[in-house]
Amino acid sequence: MLLAAKAIGVGSIGAAIWFFTFMFESAAGAAPAQAATKAADVINPLNTVWVLVAAFLVFFMQAGFMALEAGFARSRESVNVMMECIFDTCLCGVLYFIVGFAFEFGVGNGLIGHSFFFLHHDTADYNGTGVAFFAFVLFQFAFADTASTITSGAMVGRTSFKGDILYSLAVSGFIYPLTCHWIWGPGGWLGNTMGWFSGLVPDGVVFRDFAGSTAVHTVGGMLALAGAVALGPRLGRKFARDGGGPMPPHDVNIAAIGAVLLWFGWYGFNPGSTLSAMDWEGIGRVAINTTIAASAGGLVAVFFVYPRSKKWDVGISINGFLGGLVAITAPCYWVNPGAALIIGAAAGVVVPLATDLIEHLRIDDPVGAVPVHLACGIWGTLSIGLFASGDFGIPTATGADNTAPVEGLFYGGGAAQLVAQVIGSVTCMVAVAALGFGVMFAIRRIPGSFNLRIAEEHELSGIDEYLHGLPAYHMELGSGASYSAYTGASSVDGTVPAVRSEGEKV
Repeated sequence: MLLAAKAIGVGSIGAAIWFFTFMFESAAGAAPAQAATKAADVINPLNTVWVLVAAFLVFFMQAGFMALEAGFARSRESVNVMMECIFDTCLCGVLYFIVGFAFEFGVGNGLIGHSFFFLHHDTADYNGTGVAFFAFVLFQFAFADTASTITSGAMVGRTSFKGDILYSLAVSGFIYPLTCHWIWGPGGWLGNTMGWFSGLVPDGVVFRDFAGSTAVHTVGGMLALAGAVALGPRLGRKFARDGGGPMPPHDVNIAAIGAVLLWFGWYGFNPGSTLSAMDWEGIGRVAINTTIAASAGGLVAVFFVYPRSKKWDVGISINGFLGGLVAITAPCYWVNPGAALIIGAAAGVVVPLATDLIEHLRIDDPVGAVPVHLACGIWGTLSIGLFASGDFGIPTATGADNTAPVEGLFYGGGAAQLVAQVIGSVTCMVAVAALGFGVMFAIRRIPGSFNLRIAEEHELSGIDEYLHGLPAYHMELGSGASYSAYTGASSVDGTVPAVRSEGEKV
């Protein structure tokens, strides 16, 4: 009987998988001319290697995020940051294999893809890019992982690990792939037809987002905002309007190193989005625009904040150049270096102003994920409609196609592209806000350990030791001593605690 029951169970699972595949998965068809072409002629080895190198760079950004978030957190929260980033990466990899890539880049309709589940029916290249199918999948997985990591940045210090797993399932498995399909997926309504809003723009004008100011950063930033609001502030967090201020980071040095690693990885993020090494002029333009915008953002943010504090603030320099990078991500292919300077400089003002706003609203965002990714993502997306020079079209497998250039308002293109950018940005924000706030508040209401927020007593005692069983630092003070006598900014209210006796647990 036991054997029969197991056989029935296995058979039921097999039938369910077959039914799911039959109902939702369709093979990605190829045009007749492409189908008749040999695989060796379809795959461009140079493009494939270029995309793989870019994918490795983008994935390396995870190290930057881990260092940045851990450095900006308190010491007793930093192990939790590491564990969440590692676990979210592993979870995203599995989810992207099962459903994420299918929803995002599968052949489907204007709303969602429904082919390539479990990466079945893979083709020689992906959609005529000349890039080997699995190389393209790896590149896009690295992007998906970035969105999930952005979300966790605003939720540092008070998120339960089980709650993190639940919201990560929704983010990596559905929310991010859904909105990305609209923008980048085959037949996606924003990137192809403008859907219901097609009558508001001329034919041929569609929403543009070259490397993800909206697709990755606005989406990640909005989810981060939803998480921070649903969680509420960390215990002891006192806001500026109440006579307090942000809790000090425990290690600015490691945060700065992490931020520069992110800048380095961005050279895979933006130039790699050409998907073509044959467009060498486009790659060079994107790379220099990325550099100029980041540099301008860092400089302007520092000088903008200096009159208030009379200090040369390393924290704002970090978020300033990250804001410049986020802002240039969408327009980097279609603007010239002069416009990149303006876009990055404006981002250097957007970051501190947005930081002031969320501080005023009493939203606890320990790493500045909302100002950097949401606010600057919106600005970068809109800047295409203002600064696109009208000289550049889109990259293809064999080089640039400039027959239909993108042209913004300041370069004689009128307001059409700007209207398309506003439509795309607003619709993505509304959709992600509805899904994100719904998911976060639903998990917040779950009783017990699956609640989004860790219990108060465990937050007070230290999230690292309670959830993960160890602190970030063991500093030997002598024989038998296992804990540091001085812990830096790790108290509940963010102040530096008194020196403790040897061996005393912090």
